Amino acid sequence: MELLTPDAAVRIDTTLDYTSRSPHALSVTFHLMDPDPVVWHLDREMVLAGSLTPTGDGEVHLRPADGGRLLLRLGPAGHRADVLVDADRLTAVVRETFALVPQGTEERHIDWRPLLASLGR
Repeated sequence: MELLTPDAAVRIDTTLDYTSRSPHALSVTFHLMDPDPVVWHLDREMVLAGSLTPTGDGEVHLRPADGGRLLLRLGPAGHRADVLVDADRLTAVVRETFALVPQGTEERHIDWRPLLASLGR
């Protein structure tokens, strides 16, 4: 992935991850110069939609870009990071998540234990 700056696109080290216990989203971890990585969660259906047409909500927006890439916009206006992502790689990861947890079965995979524990049940 490449972080777009006013002067250039800067390659950044990232990790894509998915767990069926949080079945609606995949995480993108940005390994920056800070010792603590930055993690954003992307709705997997939004990624597929954003590979075809601009989409997004709140602080996460995605749209097709030139050269087989997607433009991922993260953060609030004025403090937003623009990241170019290889469209084929990201959509392939999302398709793999649907193989693990088919669309419509997500709720059967959610790990409710932390929520129930916090409610004292």
